Amino acid sequence: MSAIFNMLSIQIRDDYRIIEVNARLSRSSALASKATGYPLAFIATKLALGYALNEIENNITQQTSACFEPALDYVALKFPRWDLQKFQQVSTRLGSEMKSVGEVMSLGRSFEEVLQKSIRMLDVGLDGFVCNNLHFDDLEKELSEPTDKRNFAIAEALQNNYSVDQIHHLTKITKWFLYKMKNIVDNENKIKGNPLGKIDKELMTEAKQNGFSDKQIGILTNTDHNVVRNYRKELGVVPVVKQIDTLAAEYPAQTNYLYLTYHGIDNDIELAQNDQIAVLGSGPYRIGSSVEFDWCCVTAVNSINRSGKKSIMINCNPETVSTDYDICDKLYFEELTLERVLDIFDKEKPEGVIVSTGGQVPNNLAMKLHNEGIHILGTSPKQIDNAESRHKFSQILDKIGVDQPEWEEVTTLKAAKKFF
Repeated sequence: MSAIFNMLSIQIRDDYRIIEVNARLSRSSALASKATGYPLAFIATKLALGYALNEIENNITQQTSACFEPALDYVALKFPRWDLQKFQQVSTRLGSEMKSVGEVMSLGRSFEEVLQKSIRMLDVGLDGFVCNNLHFDDLEKELSEPTDKRNFAIAEALQNNYSVDQIHHLTKITKWFLYKMKNIVDNENKIKGNPLGKIDKELMTEAKQNGFSDKQIGILTNTDHNVVRNYRKELGVVPVVKQIDTLAAEYPAQTNYLYLTYHGIDNDIELAQNDQIAVLGSGPYRIGSSVEFDWCCVTAVNSINRSGKKSIMINCNPETVSTDYDICDKLYFEELTLERVLDIFDKEKPEGVIVSTGGQVPNNLAMKLHNEGIHILGTSPKQIDNAESRHKFSQILDKIGVDQPEWEEVTTLKAAKKFF
């Protein structure tokens, strides 16, 4: 990934002293291009070389010139990821200072859908806008002072029957967004307390269109998420594959830039082609995980392409090369969750999936996918689990007679002091 360097320098008699070098990995033009499906940097470069808009082919649509301005029939939502909980003395209050360490982008056909999807994409242990078991002691303070958790304070306020006007007064958030958030809570109330069998096709469809995962529906109905998934499929409630084609489907387009949504009836592309292999990306940047995993994912995709197979990339980080539209045969800008990966496998039926290049996020899915009958390429999921689990790995070392330092898994400072 190329970095953009901002330099502040002083010229003294043709001798330069650089006093600040700020490496930025945001790739701003790439972010805007991925949100709109319009390759801004490519087109801008062609214009700088003297081409006219009508002379430049839009590489995403492969059908129209750059004269066609982006026309969107979807919603793109970018959500920052904060790792503030890793620091004891840092302020969680948000302002003009840049505190996020990464971001995700979700695509769908409604704000409710993309909001819940994006929260799950962050991989911070949250299931969506609701169903997170969060509680705020001073709710009005959380609403009036923006922090990384304020969205969930809004959810609690709506659950406690705060009006949109009250929340708007405290947060100054535009009411349109608050009403959309209220739709999610209203949908939650329709489901909560009902047995799964009472959820008919209409309510199940409404929930999925509002971004509820099978796990969230399971929490609200006290049902295992696998049971919810099977029941949902029996009802015939399944997502469809849609293209980011820049043209809002007004003109034919040949794009491989895809997402799944429950707002639709037909798939936009031919599915279940032969010789396909999927690669799971690394998700958003975070402290301790950055560009290196994306490099591995792109290298895996390039190897698949050279082998003559068709590559499918699944990732949700708009800052990465792996989510560039021209890297793979099919790019699913989607959640790295068990439910969504299984949805894509139901549609595409690839030969297998590579989980070993994307870091911790795909590794956490390895055994779950294996248990669902998905073919994991490379290292056996059981061996991945043996290496991931400290207890299992420790037992293996004891069994084969390899010395290891004394260790113990602790969750409190008191327990850690006792061990030392």
